[in-house]
Amino acid sequence: MDYRDIETAVRVAPEGLGIVGRVSGVLENAMFTLGFEGMSYLLADDPELVHDVVDSVGSLILNVVETLAGMKGVGAVFFGEDMGFKTASMLSPGAMREFIFPWHRRIVAAAHARGKPILLHSCGNLRALMEDILAVGWDAKHSFEDVIQPIAEAKRLYGGRIAVLGGIDMDLLSRGSEAAVRRRVREVLRACAPGGGFALGSGNTVANYVPLGNYLAMLDEGWRRGRYPITE
Repeated sequence: MDYRDIETAVRVAPEGLGIVGRVSGVLENAMFTLGFEGMSYLLADDPELVHDVVDSVGSLILNVVETLAGMKGVGAVFFGEDMGFKTASMLSPGAMREFIFPWHRRIVAAAHARGKPILLHSCGNLRALMEDILAVGWDAKHSFEDVIQPIAEAKRLYGGRIAVLGGIDMDLLSRGSEAAVRRRVREVLRACAPGGGFALGSGNTVANYVPLGNYLAMLDEGWRRGRYPITE
């Protein structure tokens, strides 16, 4: 593992600016190794091989999280682990509990033992997994799509147990007008800002096809309204 980029960022960051270390997930890297179709067959044909691959990946990522969370100047760890698609999770809840969530618990505990929050990014429909995800102890959850679960619904259902991040849908940012983006930002702030445990942002990674004006409109509306009561 090469930590030179983040070491440089920590060294040159202004006083008081926390750097977020990022690492991809256990399920993601196991699927990259075996292939999604291959992993699906192996869960039935050779689960011990799946265990071996997942455990090898998990131990490596645990070491990365321990290193990142132990760095002075790193304020948090961002953990990318896409676990679902539009209608369901990638693996069954039972398989997730057997193979993946035990490593998630160790990884979260490692970050917390070093005094750092750890933030989960995961795309997809995770309704069947949410109680397990909450039990792991993540400090926040990112990636919300309006066609799966709008962030206001997630805040209402889970806001007392985990922070929610993002919420401005990528489809709107990509194809909507600046005025529509501003209206949606105000709606999300009204629904999610009260009580804390929320940070405004895009629902997923800002792709290069997102119009710059829409992205800047989201930021501007958030800065102008995010700290004050919204009356319109």
